[in-house]
Amino acid sequence: MTIANDKVALIEYTLTNEAGETLDASEGQPLAYLHGYGNLIPGLEKELEGKKVGDKFTATIPAAEAYGERHPELVQTVPSTMFQGVDELEVGMRFQAQSEQGMHSVEITAIDGDQITVDGNHPLAGMPLTFEVEVVGVRDATEEELDHGHAHGDGGHHH
Repeated sequence: MTIANDKVALIEYTLTNEAGETLDASEGQPLAYLHGYGNLIPGLEKELEGKKVGDKFTATIPAAEAYGERHPELVQTVPSTMFQGVDELEVGMRFQAQSEQGMHSVEITAIDGDQITVDGNHPLAGMPLTFEVEVVGVRDATEEELDHGHAHGDGGHHH
């Protein structure tokens, strides 16, 4: 059976950046995903199409097909009064922020007195990502998985 739309695939993977640093890895806990539903970054899903159990490959996904390019307009400096109820602000903290586009995650990247710089880009935006992948399982999705648009069970959404 090959990976195609409406199939659930289980993959073991290691994700590295351009410097070769490991950013994420399944480490014996395979990731289950429902193919064709945007559960993975587009470039990786494209690479997995048509693969079968036992297939191993390495793919470098350009930023545009991973988490997108960096958008300078998502970096803003705001007054610290925007963070009411937070005792101590530190670089690296993440917050959910409301904008015209809905909720998104921002990270504090600099603090200068009461001026706080936040970055709404995905932490991996603007960088090509290399995935080393082994396909360890492929099965038909259940009706419920198709209804929900993601995999359930081992390695999936609901444990």
